[in-house]
Amino acid sequence: MDRITILLADDHVLVREGTRELLEQEEDMKVVGEAGDGEEAVGLATDLRPDVVIMDIAMPKLNGIEATKRIKGIHPDSAILILSAYDDDQYVFALLEAGAAGYLLKDVPSHELVEAVRAVNAGESILHPAIARKVINRFASPRGKAATEAELDQLSEREMDVLKLAAKGMTNMEIAKELVLSVRTVQGHLSNIFSKMQVGSRTEAVIKALRKGWFALEDLQ
Repeated sequence: MDRITILLADDHVLVREGTRELLEQEEDMKVVGEAGDGEEAVGLATDLRPDVVIMDIAMPKLNGIEATKRIKGIHPDSAILILSAYDDDQYVFALLEAGAAGYLLKDVPSHELVEAVRAVNAGESILHPAIARKVINRFASPRGKAATEAELDQLSEREMDVLKLAAKGMTNMEIAKELVLSVRTVQGHLSNIFSKMQVGSRTEAVIKALRKGWFALEDLQ
């Protein structure tokens, strides 16, 4: 079994040690590196190319927002999962725009962090529904902007259905039930969507689609 490779980026040694201990209890996870500041996180992510980077926001030399931008620019396939004490809108939006796939607070139960790592590695978003709604309201106008036929033809009709449901915050299992598909088929559609849109997560795909005007707020009610 291929294990999920993980890089930890936090300036508090105790936080890194505790997170490492938690994750390495899981048979499908392996922590391959630890960074104490943003610059080190970018360097290690470049060298190690981890599947998932668990990132704090407030770090020396380079904050989590800038580190996320740089890592996604170098290795877009790495999923960035934010684990922070801050839940301010300015941080949430800045990090999602930078390419983060998920956002958790440090008081999250340990089992939720473990499941979040698996989720973002599979291309899922682990945003709280309230944050998902903020994202939709932030990046889409009520009418949307006109999308060209060439842009809309980038995805198949079924892929667009999957993306719209993902934008509503549905899990792969919920999407599968809604569209009467298998979970594996939904995963296949999402993989095709990510490849066609050149993104690494459903969060990035949804934001990009909203910005391009592929669907509007009314489509997501």
